[in-house]
Amino acid sequence: MSAVASSPKVARPYIGGQAVLEGVMMRAPTSFAVVVRRKDGSLLVRERGMPTARVGYPKWPLVRGVVSLVESLRLGMEAIRFSSDLYIADLEAEEARSKGPPRPGGVMSSALRALTVALLSVGDGAPGAAAPPGAKDKKGGGAVGLVMLVLVVGLFVALPQAATAGVNRALNLGLEVQSPGSQAITGFFKLVIVVSYMLLLRRVPDFRRMFQFHGAEHKTISTYEAEEELVLSNARPKTTLHPRCGTTFLVMVALVSILVFTVIGGALPHLHSGSAIADNLVFFIEKLPFLPVIVALTFEIQRVFARHCTTGPLRALLWPGFLVQKITTIEPDDSQLEVALAALRATLFRETADAPSRDCEPVDVAFPSYDALAAASQLRPVAAAPGSLATQAAS
Repeated sequence: MSAVASSPKVARPYIGGQAVLEGVMMRAPTSFAVVVRRKDGSLLVRERGMPTARVGYPKWPLVRGVVSLVESLRLGMEAIRFSSDLYIADLEAEEARSKGPPRPGGVMSSALRALTVALLSVGDGAPGAAAPPGAKDKKGGGAVGLVMLVLVVGLFVALPQAATAGVNRALNLGLEVQSPGSQAITGFFKLVIVVSYMLLLRRVPDFRRMFQFHGAEHKTISTYEAEEELVLSNARPKTTLHPRCGTTFLVMVALVSILVFTVIGGALPHLHSGSAIADNLVFFIEKLPFLPVIVALTFEIQRVFARHCTTGPLRALLWPGFLVQKITTIEPDDSQLEVALAALRATLFRETADAPSRDCEPVDVAFPSYDALAAASQLRPVAAAPGSLATQAAS
Protein backbone atom coordinates (compact mmCIF):
# COMPACT_ATOMS: atom_id res chain seq x y z
CA MET A 1 0.00 0.00 0.00
CA SER A 2 1.27 3.45 -0.78
CA ALA A 3 1.80 6.17 1.77
CA VAL A 4 -1.56 7.64 0.89
CA ALA A 5 -3.42 4.91 2.76
CA SER A 6 -1.06 4.18 5.59
CA SER A 7 0.19 7.58 6.75
CA PRO A 8 -1.25 8.56 10.13
CA LYS A 9 -1.32 12.20 8.97
CA VAL A 10 -3.93 11.46 6.33
CA ALA A 11 -7.55 10.93 7.31
CA ARG A 12 -8.80 7.58 6.15
CA PRO A 13 -11.76 8.07 3.80
CA TYR A 14 -14.74 5.77 3.72
CA ILE A 15 -14.50 3.34 0.78
CA GLY A 16 -17.25 1.41 -1.01
CA GLY A 17 -17.08 -0.81 -4.06
CA GLN A 18 -18.67 -3.34 -6.35
CA ALA A 19 -17.82 -5.99 -8.90
CA VAL A 20 -18.16 -5.31 -12.61
CA LEU A 21 -17.44 -7.42 -15.68
CA GLU A 22 -13.81 -8.51 -15.42
CA GLY A 23 -13.12 -5.74 -12.96
CA VAL A 24 -13.89 -3.83 -9.78
CA MET A 25 -15.14 -0.33 -9.03
CA MET A 26 -14.13 1.53 -5.88
CA ARG A 27 -15.37 4.88 -4.68
CA ALA A 28 -14.65 7.31 -1.89
CA PRO A 29 -16.43 10.54 -0.97
CA THR A 30 -14.54 12.55 -3.60
CA SER A 31 -13.01 9.99 -5.95
CA PHE A 32 -14.13 7.13 -8.16
CA ALA A 33 -12.21 4.48 -10.11
CA VAL A 34 -12.98 1.39 -12.18
CA VAL A 35 -10.24 -1.09 -13.10
CA VAL A 36 -10.83 -3.76 -15.73
CA ARG A 37 -8.49 -6.60 -16.69
CA ARG A 38 -8.24 -6.80 -20.48
CA LYS A 39 -7.78 -10.03 -22.44
CA ASP A 40 -4.07 -9.26 -22.92
CA GLY A 41 -3.58 -9.05 -19.15
CA SER A 42 -3.23 -5.26 -19.00
CA LEU A 43 -5.27 -3.07 -16.66
CA LEU A 44 -7.40 -0.19 -17.89
CA VAL A 45 -8.25 2.39 -15.25
CA ARG A 46 -11.08 4.88 -15.53
CA GLU A 47 -10.95 7.37 -12.69
CA ARG A 48 -12.28 10.81 -11.91
CA GLY A 49 -13.01 13.15 -9.09
CA MET A 50 -16.41 13.45 -7.47
CA PRO A 51 -18.28 16.61 -6.54
CA THR A 52 -17.63 17.78 -3.00
CA ALA A 53 -19.83 15.76 -0.65
CA ARG A 54 -23.18 17.43 -0.22
CA VAL A 55 -24.40 18.57 3.16
CA GLY A 56 -27.86 18.71 4.65
CA TYR A 57 -30.55 16.24 3.68
CA PRO A 58 -28.31 13.27 2.66
CA LYS A 59 -27.18 13.10 6.30
CA TRP A 60 -30.68 12.97 7.71
CA PRO A 61 -31.62 9.53 9.06
CA LEU A 62 -33.94 7.62 6.71
CA VAL A 63 -33.51 10.19 3.90
CA ARG A 64 -29.83 9.33 3.51
CA GLY A 65 -30.70 5.69 2.82
CA VAL A 66 -32.78 6.52 -0.25
CA VAL A 67 -30.18 9.05 -1.46
CA SER A 68 -27.40 6.52 -1.01
CA LEU A 69 -29.31 3.84 -2.90
CA VAL A 70 -30.06 6.10 -5.86
CA GLU A 71 -26.48 7.33 -6.07
CA SER A 72 -25.07 3.81 -5.72
CA LEU A 73 -27.23 2.65 -8.62
CA ARG A 74 -26.18 5.62 -10.78
CA LEU A 75 -22.51 5.00 -10.14
CA GLY A 76 -23.01 1.28 -10.59
CA MET A 77 -24.61 1.81 -13.99
CA GLU A 78 -21.71 4.01 -15.04
CA ALA A 79 -19.21 1.36 -13.98
CA ILE A 80 -21.05 -1.56 -15.57
CA ARG A 81 -21.41 0.28 -18.90
CA PHE A 82 -17.68 0.99 -18.94
CA SER A 83 -16.76 -2.61 -18.17
CA SER A 84 -19.39 -3.99 -20.59
CA ASP A 85 -17.99 -1.89 -23.44
CA LEU A 86 -14.50 -3.24 -22.82
CA TYR A 87 -15.75 -6.79 -22.34
CA ILE A 88 -17.68 -6.74 -25.62
CA ALA A 89 -14.78 -5.07 -27.45
CA ASP A 90 -12.39 -7.80 -26.29
CA LEU A 91 -14.87 -10.52 -27.27
CA GLU A 92 -15.38 -9.02 -30.72
CA ALA A 93 -11.63 -8.75 -31.24
CA GLU A 94 -11.16 -12.36 -30.14
CA GLU A 95 -14.00 -13.57 -32.37
CA ALA A 96 -12.65 -11.58 -35.31
CA ARG A 97 -9.28 -13.30 -34.94
CA SER A 98 -10.93 -16.72 -34.71
CA LYS A 99 -13.65 -15.82 -37.24
CA GLY A 100 -16.26 -17.18 -34.85
CA PRO A 101 -19.89 -16.04 -34.62
CA PRO A 102 -20.57 -12.98 -32.45
CA ARG A 103 -22.15 -13.49 -29.07
CA PRO A 104 -25.71 -12.25 -28.53
CA GLY A 105 -26.04 -8.97 -26.66
CA GLY A 106 -28.24 -5.92 -26.49
CA VAL A 107 -30.25 -3.93 -24.00
CA MET A 108 -31.69 -6.93 -22.13
CA SER A 109 -28.26 -8.54 -21.67
CA SER A 110 -26.80 -5.29 -20.33
CA ALA A 111 -29.80 -4.79 -18.04
CA LEU A 112 -29.42 -8.25 -16.51
CA ARG A 113 -25.74 -7.58 -15.84
CA ALA A 114 -26.51 -4.19 -14.34
CA LEU A 115 -29.28 -5.67 -12.19
CA THR A 116 -26.94 -8.33 -10.83
CA VAL A 117 -24.18 -5.85 -10.06
CA ALA A 118 -26.66 -3.56 -8.32
CA LEU A 119 -27.94 -6.44 -6.20
CA LEU A 120 -24.40 -7.43 -5.27
CA SER A 121 -23.28 -4.01 -4.24
CA VAL A 122 -26.02 -1.70 -3.06
CA GLY A 123 -25.32 -0.69 0.53
CA ASP A 124 -21.53 -0.63 0.05
CA GLY A 125 -21.56 2.96 -1.13
CA ALA A 126 -19.73 5.95 0.17
CA PRO A 127 -22.15 8.39 1.81
CA GLY A 128 -22.37 11.68 -0.03
CA ALA A 129 -20.88 10.30 -3.26
CA ALA A 130 -22.88 11.74 -6.12
CA ALA A 131 -22.87 11.25 -9.85
CA PRO A 132 -21.23 14.14 -11.70
CA PRO A 133 -23.57 16.93 -12.67
CA GLY A 134 -24.45 16.86 -16.32
CA ALA A 135 -23.18 13.31 -16.80
CA LYS A 136 -24.59 11.86 -20.00
CA ASP A 137 -25.53 8.26 -20.51
CA LYS A 138 -24.63 6.46 -23.67
CA LYS A 139 -27.32 5.73 -26.19
CA GLY A 140 -29.54 3.04 -24.73
CA GLY A 141 -28.54 3.82 -21.14
CA GLY A 142 -32.02 5.10 -20.32
CA ALA A 143 -33.60 1.98 -21.79
CA VAL A 144 -31.26 -0.22 -19.76
CA GLY A 145 -32.18 1.65 -16.58
CA LEU A 146 -35.88 1.30 -17.33
CA VAL A 147 -35.59 -2.43 -18.00
CA MET A 148 -33.59 -2.84 -14.79
CA LEU A 149 -36.28 -1.04 -12.78
CA VAL A 150 -38.99 -3.22 -14.31
CA LEU A 151 -36.99 -6.36 -13.53
CA VAL A 152 -36.42 -5.34 -9.91
CA VAL A 153 -40.08 -4.52 -9.28
CA GLY A 154 -41.28 -7.54 -11.23
CA LEU A 155 -38.95 -10.09 -9.67
CA PHE A 156 -38.91 -8.91 -6.07
CA VAL A 157 -42.30 -7.23 -5.60
CA ALA A 158 -44.87 -8.46 -8.10
CA LEU A 159 -43.73 -12.09 -8.48
CA PRO A 160 -43.69 -12.91 -4.72
CA GLN A 161 -47.17 -11.45 -4.31
CA ALA A 162 -48.43 -13.39 -7.33
CA ALA A 163 -46.89 -16.60 -5.96
CA THR A 164 -48.61 -16.00 -2.61
CA ALA A 165 -51.95 -15.48 -4.34
CA GLY A 166 -51.44 -18.76 -6.22
CA VAL A 167 -50.65 -20.71 -3.05
CA ASN A 168 -53.56 -19.11 -1.22
CA ARG A 169 -55.93 -20.19 -3.97
CA ALA A 170 -54.44 -23.65 -4.56
CA LEU A 171 -54.48 -24.59 -0.87
CA ASN A 172 -57.75 -22.78 -0.17
CA LEU A 173 -56.19 -20.95 2.76
CA GLY A 174 -58.71 -18.14 2.69
CA LEU A 175 -56.12 -15.47 3.55
CA GLU A 176 -56.90 -11.87 2.76
CA VAL A 177 -54.36 -10.16 0.54
CA GLN A 178 -53.34 -7.72 3.30
CA SER A 179 -53.37 -10.16 6.22
CA PRO A 180 -50.20 -10.92 8.28
CA GLY A 181 -50.27 -14.54 7.10
CA SER A 182 -50.29 -13.46 3.48
CA GLN A 183 -47.38 -11.07 4.10
CA ALA A 184 -45.34 -13.81 5.77
CA ILE A 185 -45.82 -16.10 2.76
CA THR A 186 -44.93 -13.23 0.42
CA GLY A 187 -41.73 -12.59 2.37
CA PHE A 188 -40.84 -16.27 2.16
CA PHE A 189 -41.22 -16.18 -1.62
CA LYS A 190 -39.08 -13.04 -1.82
CA LEU A 191 -36.22 -14.85 -0.11
CA VAL A 192 -36.72 -17.95 -2.27
CA ILE A 193 -36.62 -15.85 -5.44
CA VAL A 194 -33.50 -13.95 -4.36
CA VAL A 195 -31.60 -17.11 -3.42
CA SER A 196 -32.76 -19.02 -6.54
CA TYR A 197 -31.78 -16.12 -8.78
CA MET A 198 -28.27 -15.98 -7.29
CA LEU A 199 -27.83 -19.77 -7.45
CA LEU A 200 -28.82 -19.70 -11.12
CA LEU A 201 -26.36 -16.91 -11.93
CA ARG A 202 -23.57 -18.74 -10.10
CA ARG A 203 -23.81 -21.50 -12.72
CA VAL A 204 -23.23 -19.05 -15.61
CA PRO A 205 -19.46 -18.71 -16.30
CA ASP A 206 -19.47 -14.92 -16.83
CA PHE A 207 -21.43 -14.29 -13.66
CA ARG A 208 -19.38 -16.83 -11.72
CA ARG A 209 -16.30 -14.75 -12.54
CA MET A 210 -18.17 -11.64 -11.43
CA PHE A 211 -18.83 -13.35 -8.10
CA GLN A 212 -15.07 -13.94 -7.82
CA PHE A 213 -14.43 -10.24 -8.39
CA HIS A 214 -17.11 -9.58 -5.77
CA GLY A 215 -15.09 -11.67 -3.33
CA ALA A 216 -11.92 -9.80 -4.32
CA GLU A 217 -13.64 -6.47 -3.64
CA HIS A 218 -14.63 -7.60 -0.15
CA LYS A 219 -11.16 -8.92 0.66
CA THR A 220 -9.57 -5.64 -0.47
CA ILE A 221 -11.93 -3.43 1.54
CA SER A 222 -11.43 -5.65 4.60
CA THR A 223 -7.65 -5.23 4.21
CA TYR A 224 -8.08 -1.46 4.02
CA GLU A 225 -10.40 -1.37 7.03
CA ALA A 226 -7.86 -3.41 9.01
CA GLU A 227 -5.32 -0.65 8.19
CA GLU A 228 -3.00 -3.16 6.55
CA GLU A 229 -0.81 -2.62 3.53
CA LEU A 230 -2.66 -3.19 0.25
CA VAL A 231 -0.69 -6.18 -0.97
CA LEU A 232 -1.70 -9.67 -2.04
CA SER A 233 -0.25 -11.36 1.03
CA ASN A 234 -2.51 -9.31 3.32
CA ALA A 235 -5.63 -9.56 1.18
CA ARG A 236 -5.54 -13.32 0.43
CA PRO A 237 -6.44 -14.58 3.94
CA LYS A 238 -9.32 -12.13 4.37
CA THR A 239 -12.87 -13.43 4.21
CA THR A 240 -15.03 -12.87 1.16
CA LEU A 241 -17.94 -11.93 3.47
CA HIS A 242 -18.62 -8.32 4.43
CA PRO A 243 -21.37 -6.85 6.64
CA ARG A 244 -22.11 -3.94 4.26
CA CYS A 245 -22.55 -6.12 1.18
CA GLY A 246 -25.51 -5.48 -1.12
CA THR A 247 -26.48 -9.14 -0.87
CA THR A 248 -26.97 -8.72 2.87
CA PHE A 249 -28.88 -5.52 2.18
CA LEU A 250 -31.20 -7.35 -0.19
CA VAL A 251 -31.93 -10.10 2.35
CA MET A 252 -32.60 -7.47 4.99
CA VAL A 253 -34.96 -5.60 2.64
CA ALA A 254 -37.01 -8.78 2.28
CA LEU A 255 -37.14 -9.27 6.05
CA VAL A 256 -37.97 -5.63 6.79
CA SER A 257 -40.69 -5.63 4.14
CA ILE A 258 -42.37 -8.57 5.91
CA LEU A 259 -42.45 -6.60 9.16
CA VAL A 260 -43.57 -3.34 7.56
CA PHE A 261 -46.43 -4.80 5.52
CA THR A 262 -47.52 -7.05 8.38
CA VAL A 263 -47.91 -3.94 10.53
CA ILE A 264 -49.47 -1.57 7.98
CA GLY A 265 -51.09 -4.02 5.56
CA GLY A 266 -54.36 -4.17 7.45
CA ALA A 267 -54.51 -0.38 7.72
CA LEU A 268 -54.33 0.20 3.96
CA PRO A 269 -57.60 0.63 2.03
CA HIS A 270 -59.31 -2.66 1.13
CA LEU A 271 -60.99 -3.02 -2.25
CA HIS A 272 -63.13 -6.10 -1.42
CA SER A 273 -64.03 -6.38 -5.09
CA GLY A 274 -64.68 -10.11 -4.95
CA SER A 275 -61.88 -10.63 -7.46
CA ALA A 276 -58.57 -11.90 -6.09
CA ILE A 277 -56.75 -10.51 -9.14
CA ALA A 278 -58.17 -7.02 -8.62
CA ASP A 279 -57.48 -7.06 -4.87
CA ASN A 280 -53.87 -8.17 -5.44
CA LEU A 281 -53.34 -5.51 -8.10
CA VAL A 282 -54.64 -2.75 -5.84
CA PHE A 283 -52.49 -3.92 -2.91
CA PHE A 284 -49.44 -4.10 -5.21
CA ILE A 285 -50.00 -0.47 -6.23
CA GLU A 286 -50.54 0.55 -2.60
CA LYS A 287 -47.21 -1.02 -1.60
CA LEU A 288 -45.09 0.84 -4.15
CA PRO A 289 -44.93 4.17 -2.25
CA PHE A 290 -43.62 2.31 0.80
CA LEU A 291 -40.58 0.88 -1.01
CA PRO A 292 -38.42 3.97 -0.28
CA VAL A 293 -39.43 3.72 3.38
CA ILE A 294 -38.35 0.08 3.51
CA VAL A 295 -35.05 0.93 1.81
CA ALA A 296 -34.46 3.76 4.28
CA LEU A 297 -35.21 1.59 7.32
CA THR A 298 -33.00 -1.20 6.02
CA PHE A 299 -30.15 1.22 5.36
CA GLU A 300 -30.25 2.45 8.97
CA ILE A 301 -30.48 -1.08 10.36
CA GLN A 302 -27.54 -2.23 8.26
CA ARG A 303 -25.46 0.74 9.45
CA VAL A 304 -26.10 -0.27 13.06
CA PHE A 305 -25.33 -3.92 12.38
CA ALA A 306 -22.12 -3.10 10.48
CA ARG A 307 -20.87 -0.93 13.34
CA HIS A 308 -21.91 -2.92 16.38
CA CYS A 309 -22.53 -6.52 15.34
CA THR A 310 -19.30 -7.54 13.61
CA THR A 311 -17.88 -9.20 16.74
CA GLY A 312 -19.29 -11.05 19.70
CA PRO A 313 -22.66 -12.79 20.00
CA LEU A 314 -24.47 -10.03 18.05
CA ARG A 315 -22.61 -11.20 14.94
CA ALA A 316 -25.31 -13.86 14.65
CA LEU A 317 -27.61 -11.11 13.35
CA LEU A 318 -25.42 -10.86 10.23
CA TRP A 319 -25.53 -14.56 9.39
CA PRO A 320 -28.68 -14.55 7.22
CA GLY A 321 -26.92 -12.14 4.89
CA PHE A 322 -23.60 -13.99 5.18
CA LEU A 323 -25.26 -17.26 4.15
CA VAL A 324 -26.50 -15.67 0.91
CA GLN A 325 -23.11 -14.00 0.41
CA LYS A 326 -21.64 -17.49 0.32
CA ILE A 327 -23.52 -17.79 -2.99
CA THR A 328 -22.63 -14.37 -4.42
CA THR A 329 -18.95 -14.34 -3.46
CA ILE A 330 -16.37 -16.88 -4.62
CA GLU A 331 -12.71 -17.09 -3.64
CA PRO A 332 -10.79 -15.04 -6.24
CA ASP A 333 -7.45 -15.88 -7.79
CA ASP A 334 -4.48 -13.55 -7.49
CA SER A 335 -5.09 -11.86 -10.85
CA GLN A 336 -8.61 -10.90 -9.76
CA LEU A 337 -7.41 -9.79 -6.35
CA GLU A 338 -4.85 -7.56 -8.08
CA VAL A 339 -7.67 -5.81 -9.96
CA ALA A 340 -9.50 -5.00 -6.71
CA LEU A 341 -6.30 -3.78 -5.07
CA ALA A 342 -5.56 -1.66 -8.15
CA ALA A 343 -9.03 -0.07 -8.03
CA LEU A 344 -8.59 0.89 -4.39
CA ARG A 345 -5.08 2.24 -5.01
CA ALA A 346 -6.39 4.40 -7.87
CA THR A 347 -9.25 5.72 -5.75
CA LEU A 348 -7.04 6.53 -2.76
CA PHE A 349 -4.42 8.22 -4.94
CA ARG A 350 -6.78 11.04 -5.89
CA GLU A 351 -8.76 11.00 -2.64
CA THR A 352 -5.76 11.71 -0.41
CA ALA A 353 -3.91 14.21 -2.59
CA ASP A 354 -2.83 17.49 -0.97
CA ALA A 355 -4.69 19.29 -3.75
CA PRO A 356 -6.95 16.64 -5.27
CA SER A 357 -8.51 17.42 -8.61
CA ARG A 358 -12.30 17.66 -8.47
CA ASP A 359 -12.54 17.30 -12.24
CA CYS A 360 -15.53 15.03 -12.86
CA GLU A 361 -14.58 14.20 -16.44
CA PRO A 362 -13.40 10.56 -16.55
CA VAL A 363 -9.78 9.89 -17.46
CA ASP A 364 -8.65 6.52 -18.85
CA VAL A 365 -5.13 5.21 -18.47
CA ALA A 366 -3.72 1.75 -19.27
CA PHE A 367 -1.06 -0.09 -17.31
CA PRO A 368 0.74 -3.14 -18.73
CA SER A 369 0.59 -4.91 -15.37
CA TYR A 370 -0.51 -4.57 -11.78
CA ASP A 371 3.09 -3.95 -10.71
CA ALA A 372 3.24 -0.91 -13.00
CA LEU A 373 0.06 0.52 -11.49
CA ALA A 374 1.25 -0.20 -7.95
CA ALA A 375 4.53 1.60 -8.65
CA ALA A 376 2.68 4.67 -9.96
CA SER A 377 0.42 4.75 -6.90
CA GLN A 378 3.37 4.67 -4.50
CA LEU A 379 4.11 8.35 -5.16
CA ARG A 380 1.81 10.64 -3.29
CA PRO A 381 0.28 13.46 -5.38
CA VAL A 382 1.04 16.96 -4.09
CA ALA A 383 -0.23 20.47 -4.68
CA ALA A 384 2.09 20.95 -7.66
CA ALA A 385 0.50 18.02 -9.50
CA PRO A 386 -3.22 17.24 -9.80
CA GLY A 387 -4.18 14.20 -7.79
CA SER A 388 -4.83 11.90 -10.73
CA LEU A 389 -3.28 8.51 -11.23
CA ALA A 390 -3.45 9.14 -14.98
CA THR A 391 -1.37 12.30 -14.54
CA GLN A 392 1.13 10.41 -12.43
CA ALA A 393 1.42 7.63 -15.03
CA ALA A 394 2.06 10.16 -17.78
CA SER A 395 4.75 12.04 -15.85
